[in-house]
Amino acid sequence: MPLQPKEILQKYWGFQDFKNSQEQIIHAVLGGQDVMALLPTGGGKSICFQIPALAKEGICIVVSPLVALIKNQVEALRSLGIKAIALTGGISQEEVNQLLDNCLYGNYKFLYLSPERLQQTLIRDRIQQMDVNLIAIDEAHCISQWGNDFRPAYLECSIIRDLVPNVPVIALTATATDLVVQDICENLNLKEPLKIKDSFGRDNIAFNVFWDEDKNYRLRELCQEAKSSVIVYVRNRRMTVEIANYLTKLGHTATFFHGGISTKEKEERLDHWLANKVKVMVATNAFGMGIDKADVGLVVHYQIPDSMENYFQEAGRAGRNGEPALAVMILNQKDESQVRNQFLGALPDVAFIKLLYNKLNNYFQIPFGEGSFEIYQLPFNSFCDTYKLNSNLTYNGLRILDQNSVISLTESFSQKTTIRFIASKREIFDYLDIHKVSAPIIQTILRTYGGVFDFNTKVNVLLIAKKVNKSEKEVIRTLEKMEKDEIIDYQAQHNDLEITFLVPREDERTINIFAGKIKQIIAIKTENVNQILAYAKNSTVCRNTQLLSYFGEKTSSDCGKCDICIQKNPVDQHIIAIIQEDIVKHLAINSQSSRDLIRILTYKESSVILALQGLLEDGKIKINSTNQYEINK
Repeated sequence: MPLQPKEILQKYWGFQDFKNSQEQIIHAVLGGQDVMALLPTGGGKSICFQIPALAKEGICIVVSPLVALIKNQVEALRSLGIKAIALTGGISQEEVNQLLDNCLYGNYKFLYLSPERLQQTLIRDRIQQMDVNLIAIDEAHCISQWGNDFRPAYLECSIIRDLVPNVPVIALTATATDLVVQDICENLNLKEPLKIKDSFGRDNIAFNVFWDEDKNYRLRELCQEAKSSVIVYVRNRRMTVEIANYLTKLGHTATFFHGGISTKEKEERLDHWLANKVKVMVATNAFGMGIDKADVGLVVHYQIPDSMENYFQEAGRAGRNGEPALAVMILNQKDESQVRNQFLGALPDVAFIKLLYNKLNNYFQIPFGEGSFEIYQLPFNSFCDTYKLNSNLTYNGLRILDQNSVISLTESFSQKTTIRFIASKREIFDYLDIHKVSAPIIQTILRTYGGVFDFNTKVNVLLIAKKVNKSEKEVIRTLEKMEKDEIIDYQAQHNDLEITFLVPREDERTINIFAGKIKQIIAIKTENVNQILAYAKNSTVCRNTQLLSYFGEKTSSDCGKCDICIQKNPVDQHIIAIIQEDIVKHLAINSQSSRDLIRILTYKESSVILALQGLLEDGKIKINSTNQYEINK
């Protein structure tokens, strides 16, 4: 007799009861109903499809966007004695066949794969032969064009409905607006789904925003105070290295994590952090998805994220054990312009998409009314240079053409040329003396790209060639020789895009069909940035109230512990008087800066600042020429 859901929960996970809406979701799935589930980070999404899959005969197919997330869940299931298979990259055709045979005949319960795998005919054919009991679409917001992580390949998920039409589908995500939820349900063709949304409230997390021109100082203090694991989110790879090195020099155990490091390095660094051998992980925003570490006590955003959804999901990786935790943004006045330039400056409008499509057709000399299903190799850098097009705008424009089925775009562009200097600076100087012809190229690389001694750095070969007035081939030959001479680690990958034109050329008429959609996407992306900026610059509304309001939840009371609430709560004047006495005692010994006093005294920073202000107003202390406080004699 098969086990009941609660028995499965107790047997494999050791929990006595379900939390929040898990039980309702599981029973709906077991009853054959489609489900759209919005559960917050740490809300136990995976159990919602794993338990019903274990309760029924057959195999569950799980579509998930990240290899790391797939591996993490498969390893977790295997550690519980549950048979699970992952179809990730780097697997030979023979091995794929063998794994699929195991799904058919080996009594496996879970098949995890990426959405790109669903495009393969072999995978589709074999899925039709399997006894599928459930389809789970994890991180389902990726299927929505209105979401922040839209992946065109996710639209292929809808094909599963045709392959196994009588099997229930459960879509799961941690953050989504009503518009995104509607888009998910439509794209997956969910049939009268049960829509579940648990409260996003995280009462144990104090959300704070600190504006500080010396962001490193603030980060240092936060890491010093943190009693358990820390995640620091930054926006680019170079900064992960810089911040990790800065914290390490201060005595913290810190490391960095980004997409450019090897798989082995990722595994080692993640293992060290999970085992608490390293306290601080400095990472780009993909880090943390699917990683189950409960004791993260501090999540820091060193720059402004691109949306409230992404911020809330990343901040929610703090305090999953229910213990008090902090989620902090550290910002300065430059951050607002940077976030607008990064996330809005590279959004192509309708006029640019029309220009790009026209240039593509002209580049390949495609006549009006022709070109359908013809395949071309597009040398991306050369194309941008020929028409003086911004590379970021152009690539994003090509993705929009791909998403709207004007062209089919390969992913090879994401694999760029990278280099890292492995020789010492002394060895490089000696090398320049011997190889004087190569010197301009080497010097240009050193001047153009920071961090080339620290990690594999993406380089634009065409840009280097233009700066030194040489051909791309000459630059590539120099890089190849430097690798042979053990001066650099050089990874050169095919930099051309393969483009398939899917419709005949009709110029503006082709784009006009989805021009309205482009305008909507720009409006939504702009609103996303405006919303996160409004959150960051807010000085009156409780942070928790503001976050929950964004996701459609109302709260009856403020959190009482964010920076806004603390500022609003009146400070006990008796405590301020005690702090002032302590300040005067310290200043009687020697002059101190406000930072020194905040560090020395055991009171809240805001209370120390209020005490200093009161002493200044009363004329008991003054600020000297070196910006330190001293007794006013």
